[in-house]
Amino acid sequence: MSNESHIEFLVEPFQEGNPGPHVKAAVAAFTDLGLDVELGPFSSSAQGDIDAIADAVSGMIRSSMRSGASSIRIQLGANNSDLDGIGSLQNALTDMVRVAERELGADSNEWDRKQKQAAVRILNERGVFLLKGSVDDIAEIMGVSRITIYNYLNALDD
Repeated sequence: MSNESHIEFLVEPFQEGNPGPHVKAAVAAFTDLGLDVELGPFSSSAQGDIDAIADAVSGMIRSSMRSGASSIRIQLGANNSDLDGIGSLQNALTDMVRVAERELGADSNEWDRKQKQAAVRILNERGVFLLKGSVDDIAEIMGVSRITIYNYLNALDD
């Protein structure tokens, strides 16, 4: 049995291209132990010996929360293949909508037009619509047409 493990983590709030001190503290908890971290738009990841990862997670929780993190999500697997299929694009997009719900203070099924427009702005700022098929998926999650999403995106450009 291998002691090699793979971890994915998301420290919120996360703004792609501008990680705050809480995200930097999370990454440092891993790199200080010699673990390389790959930052991504939906999660960051690292792999290595389970003992090193466990120590890094402990440090990450302490330092990130003290540095302003609002939440931390962690998925751990024995190797990369153990995480295959856990996080699909649909789940990632749903998770991003849930973050927008928290920021807007209401469930997406209760959003009025102005809140839906704000959600599209939030999601667009985080690069969600750069992903192929995301407009259709977000439209379905929000209960609007894809044309509505495009109209909201076009309004952002004006």
